[in-house]
Amino acid sequence: MAQGDKRSRRGKIANGSYGRRRPQTSRKAQRYKQRGF
Repeated sequence: MAQGDKRSRRGKIANGSYGRRRPQTSRKAQRYKQRGF
């Protein structure tokens, strides 16, 4: 699912994401989830 996140950008990081692309590394992804971006 992480591979296809680049196509559908909206709502992939967290429920408060503004169409942002998920970070390529899982560490950043977890950090984004905690911050709510």
